[in-house]
Amino acid sequence: MSDFEVVGKVSDFEVGRGRAVPYDGRMVAVFRQESGEWYAIDDLCPHMGASLAEGYVEGNSVTCPWHAWRFCVADGTWEDNPRVKVDSFEVQVDGDDVKVRERVVEKEGDVE
Repeated sequence: MSDFEVVGKVSDFEVGRGRAVPYDGRMVAVFRQESGEWYAIDDLCPHMGASLAEGYVEGNSVTCPWHAWRFCVADGTWEDNPRVKVDSFEVQVDGDDVKVRERVVEKEGDVE
């Protein structure tokens, strides 16, 4: 499992809007919610590659700015077809640092 990587300062992220940040050779859309929650998903819409960070955020949904595909910012699920997902990431706020890492996916049969 990879370590958390700093992707910005808390003040870099506006509440209720996405921000695209580089992480591990790709772009990730980070969302700071009014509730105080932080989420991160792959920034590229799988339809045609638009930046999801540039989309309209309402609640836990972000709408792709090009063709209105809606994704859950908490887990990357496409809201019109839950079988399609973009990657989601863990977000950690440590002091003023915002950190991201790949989400740990437990495989069936894994024993801790």
